[in-house]
Amino acid sequence: MLIKEKSLSKKFLINNMLKITQIKSAIGYKPKAKRTLFALGLKKMNHYVEKTDTPQIRGMIKKIDYLIKVEEV
Repeated sequence: MLIKEKSLSKKFLINNMLKITQIKSAIGYKPKAKRTLFALGLKKMNHYVEKTDTPQIRGMIKKIDYLIKVEEV
């Protein structure tokens, strides 16, 4: 697996953490946005989770950026 680790950028090997806070209610938004919030572990407004900074998490954040606030920890 060393070959695969070398192909990753150094940014993701450091294991940066992101603090993701839900700032808007999911009521009235599409079911896909609600499922993305749930997949991130967010359940209600002002609830936050800390996740590792990966391309998968960044993609989820990009899809629902109007419902959440993101800070680097």
